[in-house]
Amino acid sequence: MAYKIVASQCSGCSICEFECPNAAISMKREVFVIDPKKCTECEGKFDSPKCNEVCPVPNTCIPA
Repeated sequence: MAYKIVASQCSGCSICEFECPNAAISMKREVFVIDPKKCTECEGKFDSPKCNEVCPVPNTCIPA
């Protein structure tokens, strides 16, 4: 399973992009997106997904 970013809630701060250990987050058409092929939910690296942990807007990075 992978995470996704709720575009309507994303503030565009880009914190998640730099925290993702898999480089799965990028900007597409002025909105950040998570590549589901690269997202591992940070398993084996962190206790919880870093995107969700660092996002300043609650419930923006959610399981897909």
